[in-house]
Amino acid sequence: MRISNFNVAMLLSALSCMAITIVGGCANDAATDSSVPQVPTADAGITGSASTENGDAATPPGNSLSTMVASTSGSNSGPASTGSSAEPLIIEEPKVDRPTGMVWVPGGKFQMGGTDGFPDELPVHEVELDGFWMDSTEVTVAEFKRFADATGYVTIAERKPRREDFADQLSAEQLAEIPEEVLVPGSICFNPDFDRSTFPEGRRPTPAEIYLVWMYKRGANWRHPDGPDSGIEDRMDHPVTHVSWSDCTAYCEWAGKRLPTEAEWEYASRGGRHQETYPWGNEREPGGRWMTNIWQGEWPFRNLNQDGHEKTSPVASYEANGFGLYDMSGNVWEWCHDWYRPDYYENSPARNPFGPVDSLDPNEPNIPKRIQRGGSFMCNANYCTGYRVASRMKGDVMSGTWHCGFRTALSPESYEKFRQAPGARVRATSSKAAGTGS
Repeated sequence: MRISNFNVAMLLSALSCMAITIVGGCANDAATDSSVPQVPTADAGITGSASTENGDAATPPGNSLSTMVASTSGSNSGPASTGSSAEPLIIEEPKVDRPTGMVWVPGGKFQMGGTDGFPDELPVHEVELDGFWMDSTEVTVAEFKRFADATGYVTIAERKPRREDFADQLSAEQLAEIPEEVLVPGSICFNPDFDRSTFPEGRRPTPAEIYLVWMYKRGANWRHPDGPDSGIEDRMDHPVTHVSWSDCTAYCEWAGKRLPTEAEWEYASRGGRHQETYPWGNEREPGGRWMTNIWQGEWPFRNLNQDGHEKTSPVASYEANGFGLYDMSGNVWEWCHDWYRPDYYENSPARNPFGPVDSLDPNEPNIPKRIQRGGSFMCNANYCTGYRVASRMKGDVMSGTWHCGFRTALSPESYEKFRQAPGARVRATSSKAAGTGS
């Protein structure tokens, strides 16, 4: 029997009296765009002692010493080193065959954070980064299919959840109370049939009211973005969605790349501009033109669809920024490498920061979360401004949603390892032959 309007996340909240997990919205209560219940559905492969993650950015910071960065290892763990401020920045692109679909982001300094947002975007602080390659667009359905076809990989949304997946959040008695019928593969989608008579207009909804807008949909996954009756045949050039953080890192391992750090993502999004609100400037709709795929109208009641895209749009549907990167604002949220903590900016290293050693969401300290950036087609000024370059969001590492995807990055020091990866492709820019998979 299918339990309508009910999902694992709601069950967890009812059983454990936990705060409602929010995903896909802004990191602050005052700016949650597409806030969604996070539904852990499988082993996310979390390593280390990180069992907490960030929450409301307005929460006073905790022990800041615990947020200092640690050394990283592995192809998906961020830049190989924080470097030394005495060493010159890597600015020029190495003279090698460029990875297919990527652009070079030259190293430099920038002011990270913003004063027009929320507490976790402060303090504004100077960061310097070595140059790196970044996907010019979000990873598309077609490219993720190439990975899945080559490896047989099955995403978390395609797997049946197990009771033990919730062992860190519930007692043995509570685990036993989970009905078997709700433990089905699926993912989080917008609920178009939510009861509008009980959803508030003119004020911010409470966390409990947010549940009306979202649903854990049986059979929703990257192959079926809107549920089991939908497909991807007409969405091959759209960003892949319903991918968890661990799904993204599995793709990265195959492709020989990694997720960008939060600092890299914001620097790249700014496109060489200094402290401007959007990748293109300070005006959201210059000359009346929509520059990004977001929600027009009052969320979640009316989508006027003035930009022509009710849901995701094909990648590169809008102008690139100054670095040649598309969709760094809107379309889908994008996973980053970093754990989330609201106080990290107070302790961030100046050179090549790659995030705290663990996560902390004070609202949901038992749910590990990673950074998401860029906003989505669900963002709107009356509920979220996640499409600002400084806006921060965090997501449960084990959850995917219909409005979150990713793009990848690559550091010069990892280039040779990249060339050996089974999914690597390069565009010949020199006399050397193209590499594996080209």
